[in-house]
Amino acid sequence: MRDTYHEDLDALGERLIEMARFARHAMERATTALLEADLNAAQEVISEDDALNDIDEEIERVAFDLMARQQPVAQDLRMIITALHMSGDLERMGDLAVHLAKTARRRHPESAIPPELRTIVTDMGQQADVLVAKAGEVLSKRDVDLALQLEQDDDKMDELHRRMLTRILDPDWQHSVESTIDITLAGRFYERFGDHAVHVANHLVYMVTGEKPDDFDREI
Repeated sequence: MRDTYHEDLDALGERLIEMARFARHAMERATTALLEADLNAAQEVISEDDALNDIDEEIERVAFDLMARQQPVAQDLRMIITALHMSGDLERMGDLAVHLAKTARRRHPESAIPPELRTIVTDMGQQADVLVAKAGEVLSKRDVDLALQLEQDDDKMDELHRRMLTRILDPDWQHSVESTIDITLAGRFYERFGDHAVHVANHLVYMVTGEKPDDFDREI
C-alpha cells in the first residue's frame, strides 16, 4: 500500500512536468499565431487546451484521494497541497495562451500585432518561453536555487510589458480602439503568464524547504 502511495506522489510530479511542457508549446504556438496570422497554429492551441485541463483535473482527483486515504503529513502533505496550486497555475498558463490564440484567430487574415510592436511581442514570447522552460526544469530537478531566479526573469517580462504600454499610449498611436484593446490585453496575457511561472517556482520552494521565498535572505 505504501509503495502505491509513493508511486502516486511521484506521478503527481511527473504530471506537473507534463503540464509545463503543454503550456510551453501552447505559448510558443500562440505567439506564432499572433505574429504570423497563422490560423492553424491558433486552432492547435485552442483545441489542445482540453488535454491540459484533463491533467489538471486528474491531479486534483489524485491529490484529494491521497489526502482522504493516506492522511499525509509533513513534506508529503506539502507536496500534495503545492501540487494542487502548481497545477492550477499551469492550467491558467494554458488558458492565457488560448486567449492569445483566440485574438490571432479573430484578427485573421491580418496579424493582430502592428509592425511597431512586433519586436516587443517577439521578445515577450521569447521571455515567456524562458520562464516556462525554467519552471519545468524547477519541477523536474526540484532545484530551489533555480526557482529563486525566476523573479528576475519575470522582471524582464514586466519591463517589456511597460514598453508595450508606453508605445500604445504615445500620442502618435494610430490604431483603432478595437485593435488597441486586443493588443493591450495580449500584453497583459504575457505578463500574467510570467507571473504564474513564478508562482510555480515559489510553490516548489515551499514544497522542498517548508519556507516561502520571501523568507529567504538572498541575492540572486
